[in-house]
Amino acid sequence: MTTKSTVKIAKKIEVPTVMKAAVMNKPFDIEIQEISVPQVHDDEVLVKVMAVGVCGSDIHYYEHGKIGRYVVEKPIILGHECAGIVAKVGENVTKVKVGDRVAIEPGITCGRCEYCKEGRYNLCPDVQFLATPPVNGAFVQYIKHREDFLFPIPDELSFEEAALVEPFSVGIHAAKRSNLKPGSTVAIMGMGPVGLTAIAAVKAFGAANIIVTDLENNRLEAAKKLGATHVINVLEQDPNEEILKITNGKGVDVAFETAGNPKALQSALKAVKRGGKMAIVGLPPQDEIGLNVPLIADNELDIFGIFRYSNTYPQGIEFLQGQNIELKSLITDRFMLEETKEAMERARLNKKASLKVMVYPNGMIKE
Repeated sequence: MTTKSTVKIAKKIEVPTVMKAAVMNKPFDIEIQEISVPQVHDDEVLVKVMAVGVCGSDIHYYEHGKIGRYVVEKPIILGHECAGIVAKVGENVTKVKVGDRVAIEPGITCGRCEYCKEGRYNLCPDVQFLATPPVNGAFVQYIKHREDFLFPIPDELSFEEAALVEPFSVGIHAAKRSNLKPGSTVAIMGMGPVGLTAIAAVKAFGAANIIVTDLENNRLEAAKKLGATHVINVLEQDPNEEILKITNGKGVDVAFETAGNPKALQSALKAVKRGGKMAIVGLPPQDEIGLNVPLIADNELDIFGIFRYSNTYPQGIEFLQGQNIELKSLITDRFMLEETKEAMERARLNKKASLKVMVYPNGMIKE
């Protein structure tokens, strides 16, 4: 068993001068190295990292060494879905104190550009995002981070759940961007970790019917546990025919494409009712995909691009604290920091059985 609210955390934490880190030297090559514990500046916090989720982007860098224009040109530390314990604070830090349990929002933005000032800081051109080259990530024992991107978590929330606020935030952002209304019917195409956490997000926003598609039955079963009302295996049924049956020929109010699959994107577009909305969450391998423009125009469909998230962490933590959302059920595999390469291989190769792989840089905390 892992982190629970009954764990008592010391208010004074002895911080070493060196720590272990899982460093990716090149694709498929991860080794454990000893590096210096970072020194914090006035507005920064040192966090003892307790849980890190393996994300699809981590796997992509591990396999291919790049995602689009982001290329791994030197050794890098991966991992950005993370949470931990405040171990040290800079002189000007007031938001958190030593011993606090926190979720870490991985993207540090400038706070000065027009996008930051508009509240759309996810579009900041100068964002420093953990585990996006050349920025190192969280497969380390300690990480420093600016205090305004740390969020205290309640005692009843585990470190694993706090780490999952990151993918959960993507679904929250998509729901907010598409102005999802209570009582809506939603389709989510693709039941990877982002698609699964999107179920919890749209449910929290009041969706009445949640239709999901995938080609793996274990992921569809996980979707049911999180609140999906209808599941469709695309290898066994035509998703658009089934969606029309479920909605009495009308289509859905909102569709999320979370798989990054061209066919799923086209299917999501066809699933939307007249005047409905589609959010593009997943990124396909190619830049250009043919879409039915007359369908979009004739039905006045709204299409939203989704890039990460902004201003979602407080709401995500509140949802997890106040609603019956069992994100912990997604965690299927657990590894120590020394086993990071094995964790990456498990996530890469075991897609039929593994949902969310978790790494524990400072060991697993027992109840």
